[in-house]
Formats: sequence, structure tokens, C-alpha cells
Amino acid sequence: MQGVISVHHNSSRARRLLTAAGLAAAALAASLPAGPPAQAAASAPVPPPRTATPAEARTAAWLNAHPKEAGRFFRDLPKGGDLHNHLSGAVRTEYLIQLAADDGLCIDSTMTAVAPPCGAGTRSAADALTDSRFRQEIVRAWSMQDFPQGESGHDHFFATFGKFGAATSHRGKMLAGVAGTAAAQNQTYLETMVSPASAGAKQLAADVGWDTDLAALHRKLLAGGRLDQLVTTAKQEADTADAEFRETAKCATAEPGPACGITVRWISQVSRNSAPERVFTQIALGLRLAERDQRFVAVNLVQPEDGEISLRDYRLHMRMLNYLHGVYPRAHITLHAGELVPGLVKPEDLTFHIDDAVRTGQAERIGHGVDLVQEDDWQRLARDMARRQIAVEVPLTSNAQILQVEGDEHPFPVYRKYGVPVVLSTDDPGVSRGDIGQEYRRAARTYALGYPELKDLARASLEYSFLPGRGLWRPDPVRQGFRPVEECRVLESARCARFTAQNPKAGLELRQERSFRAFEARYAG
Repeated sequence: MQGVISVHHNSSRARRLLTAAGLAAAALAASLPAGPPAQAAASAPVPPPRTATPAEARTAAWLNAHPKEAGRFFRDLPKGGDLHNHLSGAVRTEYLIQLAADDGLCIDSTMTAVAPPCGAGTRSAADALTDSRFRQEIVRAWSMQDFPQGESGHDHFFATFGKFGAATSHRGKMLAGVAGTAAAQNQTYLETMVSPASAGAKQLAADVGWDTDLAALHRKLLAGGRLDQLVTTAKQEADTADAEFRETAKCATAEPGPACGITVRWISQVSRNSAPERVFTQIALGLRLAERDQRFVAVNLVQPEDGEISLRDYRLHMRMLNYLHGVYPRAHITLHAGELVPGLVKPEDLTFHIDDAVRTGQAERIGHGVDLVQEDDWQRLARDMARRQIAVEVPLTSNAQILQVEGDEHPFPVYRKYGVPVVLSTDDPGVSRGDIGQEYRRAARTYALGYPELKDLARASLEYSFLPGRGLWRPDPVRQGFRPVEECRVLESARCARFTAQNPKAGLELRQERSFRAFEARYAG
């Protein structure tokens, strides 16, 4: 499809990933009825088939009759929320270059942004604003656009963050850009990942050190009010970002920018390839913050899941989450898990990551989940995820670029076959050079999804968000169908208005239903 960055296959790691894709496909084929995996999964009774409304049928017919206008259709499609989004990786690369120039940063010989002054072997980032060749060199180094031959997508992707990291100090400005893109894609909600009070958390962890007694370690973090001081620092950072965002997006003016209409919540990142005391400190900070500031909703472990420390300490990290979830039960947990394929890690590392994240790590959502069919007794795991309504955040483009897993080799149709909630997401659209519309278009083309299926995927993106309050839909909507709760059996009623006013999640979902009506009126003619 247009806009998807191609993936080179020239490195040894890339060759291993190609083998991985074949193994994953073989496992998938063995687990499903005869026929191509995606087709077999798509023909299964879950999600249940539903009768399209006349407006939905006319909208689907319009898309079939106007394939050249698919770009506009998928841009305008109401797509709810993005639940798996890393703020720094979501910023458009050209805007990061502008921020680097505004801050007077320099670009060294490895295309890494560094602090001034610009000495020998470096150039001012501002040069990229007028030198198009230099700008394109930076774009290639900071994103997946035309990345170098001989380098794997996995390696190039994760290397970009270190190269542009110095340009990401303006959280509010970055958010204005990312939220503006979400608004242009007809989204209303964003959960995006940042690292709150990062320097302070690192210092506290170093001061406290490691203790295998997690309760004792938590007490040490609380001693002298030091963890609460970090919570205060994180709140102050959020205040600064909010003010910068509102100024950049012109929210207080007579003509506020579209970004101002996006509801934003923060997810606290945890650097999983760090010393255990730092991982524990960041988890504790993120969960404590989520219980004390409504702008923060959850924690997530980031950095490559195949990293040396991440692999070594994976079960330990899950035990940390399990313990701290008991201390902070009102905070949410979503975890990168199963962002792996054979050849990238040892076979034994493919057998338990998603399962341990769900059963020990208390994950309410899973990010990526690519290695599902490699896990021990994965069918039981998939059934349990469906029963417990543990959603999977699926960034199809990212999975293709980093792991070279796509199409029939991707477990997207398997999750749907088992009734596991699936939400399409972007991951790092700035790095990937894409947007959420691209993800919906890719899903539609790859898995032969019609408009009603896309509509329900968009509904799921709000239903499985961490917004507070009850949702608009009755329980288990993926398997039972999206049926309004009793209070909103008539959506445009006074009773439903009272219900949605008291429940922010239901309120955004009702707004989405109204957007669907407008969208279908526009495209059903």
C-alpha cells in the first residue's frame, strides 16, 4: 500500500527474521483449519458476523466503487483512539529537525543531535532547514525512510531514538504536533508514552540500590518522602507540557487548533533494559502517579524486548509488576510483550512472554503480541485473553518494519479468531513515516475487512482505553457485538445524556457514534 516503508533483507539479523517469519507461518498454519491462515481465521465465527445497516452497506459500496479515493476515505473514517503511541517516536521527523534547530543543536558525523557549540565534524541543525540534501540525510537516520542497505529494520528502528533524543525536550510542542495529526485523522483520543521525572528516578534508584525483598525496596523508595517528591516533579513536568501544548496549539485563542480537541492521557514508560532497582523505581513512580494525577493512567515497559537485560530479567520484571499492582490497584498496566520472532532470540524466550505478562504482570492490554503462536499452549492463552477481555495493541506497519512479520504470518487474524479484542495503533508513526489511517487501510487490504469490521475496530479503540467510567457498550462487545448499555438503548435520549455526562469513556464513544453517522451520510450517497 502507499506510504508503507519497504524493509531491506540484507543483514544477518534480517535473514534470521525471514526464517522467523517462515516458522511463525508454519505454526500458524498448523493451528488453523485447512487453507491460507488469514482466510481460515477470517472465516471463523469470532468476531460474530453481523448484519450491516443500510448506511453501512452503502458506505462499503462507495469504497468498493471508488478505490482511487481510498486515501481520503481512510483519513476521514472516525478512528477513535490510539492506545499504543510513543510520543518522541510519533513526532514527524521534519518537526524534530525544526525543534533541534530552534534549540541550537548540532548534528555530528553519525547524524546524532548533540548539544552546542558545533565543533569539528558537526553541523548546525539549522543548516537542515535550507540544505535539502543535509535534511534528507537526517530524515533517513532518524526514521525508516530509505534506511541504509545492509542494516536490519530492527536495528535501524531502535537506533533512531538515540540519534534524535536531544531534540525531544519540548514535550508540549511534540504533543501539539502528534495530537494535530490525530485530529487530522479524525481521532478523538490519545494515550501516549513518556518518561516522567526520569533523571530523578534514576538517581533515587542508584541511591537506594537493589533489594530482592520487593516490599522492603518499596519502603526504601518511600522513605523521607522521596518517591512522592518524584510524583510532584512529574506533575510539574506535566503542567509545563500542558502549558506549552496549549500555547503551541493556540488553545486559548479565538481559533484554537484541531489538536485542542483531542483528549490526551499519559502512560509512564519504564526502561526495561536498566538495572533492576531502576526498573522497580520507575514502575512504582508510574503507578503511584497514575493514582494521584488523572492525566496519567498506566505504566508500560519499553526498549527492545530482545535486549540482554530485558531477556535476563523478564520474569523478575513481571514479579515487580505483580507486587506493585497490589500496592496500587487502581492504576492500569499495559505491556510490550511478544515483540519477538524466532531467530531474534533463543527458542525458549518465545514460549512465555505474553503469558507471563498476562498472568503475573497483571497486563490489561498487550502491545504487539507477535509471537503468540510460539508460546506454550497458546490456544489456552488466547482463550483466556478473550475471556478476560485483554486487548492487543496492533501496529501493523511497525511489526513489518521491525520484525518483518506481516500478512498471513501476523497473528492479527488469529487473535480475531479467538475473540481477543484487537485495537489498531501506530507505535512510532514519526519513525515509521505513517499514520493511523495507514494502519486501517493496511488491515482492510491485508485481511479483507469490510467497513463494518473497520467500524468495530475503531469502536474497540475507545472501549479498551483507560478512560475512566463505564463504556457505551455491554460487556464483551468483540464476541457479543457492540450493543449499547441499557442507559443508552436510545442514544439520543435524556437518559443516555446523563449517563455519558457521568462516564467520560461513554461520552467519547457517543461522540464517535455521531461521527460515524456523519461519515456514513457523506460516503453513502
